[in-house]
Amino acid sequence: MIRKFCEFLENVTTIKSEYIYLIIISLVIIGVVTLVRHILFKISLKKNLNAKEKYMYNKKGSTIATVTICILLSLVWIDYLKNFLTFITFISTAITLSLKDFIFNFFSGIYIRASKIFSLEDRIEVNGLKGDVVNINKTGFDLLEIGDRVNGEQSTGRIVHVPNSVVFTYPIKNYVRAFKYIWDEIKINIPLDSDVYKVKRELYKIIKRNSTVRNIPNKMESEVNDASTEYRIYFNNLEPIIYVEIVDSHIELYLRFLVHPKKKRNVENSIWLDILKSNNEGIIQLYKKE
Repeated sequence: MIRKFCEFLENVTTIKSEYIYLIIISLVIIGVVTLVRHILFKISLKKNLNAKEKYMYNKKGSTIATVTICILLSLVWIDYLKNFLTFITFISTAITLSLKDFIFNFFSGIYIRASKIFSLEDRIEVNGLKGDVVNINKTGFDLLEIGDRVNGEQSTGRIVHVPNSVVFTYPIKNYVRAFKYIWDEIKINIPLDSDVYKVKRELYKIIKRNSTVRNIPNKMESEVNDASTEYRIYFNNLEPIIYVEIVDSHIELYLRFLVHPKKKRNVENSIWLDILKSNNEGIIQLYKKE
């Protein structure tokens, strides 16, 4: 029946029935594989999966479906493709030139996955753009943009698409590649005649009371040990530390501590509220410019 239909189309379109037959088979393959993938994804939605698991399931399903379609189409058309080898060779140079950016980005995507420069949900910076990786596809990746340090590195709500080839053009800064935590500093100005040791004791109490950063040094030590097999990384001290510097007519204290990059602003906010409370209670006297 299909053969007769192909012969009918041959009379109408002048395209050989054997090619029409192959096109129909190809469309059936694409339709069936796509339908199976859609059904399996619908079934997965009924499972108790979180948002990330659903995303990864959908991505893997898309990749498997694409590979399956390519393999099946190759098997269907293999005998006929041999006749086009000369033609393909002739136009390959033109195609390569016209699609060089696409091809470069495609193989850059393979490099990203193989070398694991960054992964989904990592916070990275490239060419002055900072954000959290929310999607990685064959030719590019998407970042949920964050502001600069002045604005607390919080999300701007904008999704920025970046071509994969950027990994060969600019250095990639990964906030969580080796371990989850980064060093943060808060600068506190106090008068020159302040009791520095008393202020430091109070600041240490404040930082150690913070439930978010209190247990990070122990976690960080474990992560540093794990990362040391791949990177030559070591720290002499992982506990919060305060540095003192005299600047003009006041003293600057630098409270340095470890924090998760996505929780940095909330932690700083909490610490500053405690510092202001100590200031109101007369324990810490903050410097005021005259």
